[in-house]
Amino acid sequence: MTTNAIPTIKCRVVTHYIEDQSEPENQRYVFSYTITIRNLGSGEAQLLNRHWLITDANGKKLVIDGEGVVGEQPKIAANDEYTYTSGTIIETPLGVMQGHYVMINEQGDEFEAEVSPFRLSIPNILH
Repeated sequence: MTTNAIPTIKCRVVTHYIEDQSEPENQRYVFSYTITIRNLGSGEAQLLNRHWLITDANGKKLVIDGEGVVGEQPKIAANDEYTYTSGTIIETPLGVMQGHYVMINEQGDEFEAEVSPFRLSIPNILH
């Protein structure tokens, strides 16, 4: 018997400030983020689209919607994970990024996998 269970997806994020590409005097702060998407479900899930909301310390918001991640629409097997690294540029040394992935299970049901808010910050800005 098959079920139309929506897989449980967990996302882990690690961010890095890229000092050699940043230009603080020009309000340009470059960050990379590495996201590991783990499929805790019993069936395969495919990542179709991404949606990001990036907010800098001035309250400026940037919405990014797009197909897949880093040019791919990965299929993630049950109990497996997919990791990728991407980046963003903001105008302040501190910001927050959050969003979700639109995914599809083996039965063709679309669902959202949330990415909890994570901080973009230069080292030692917060104590």
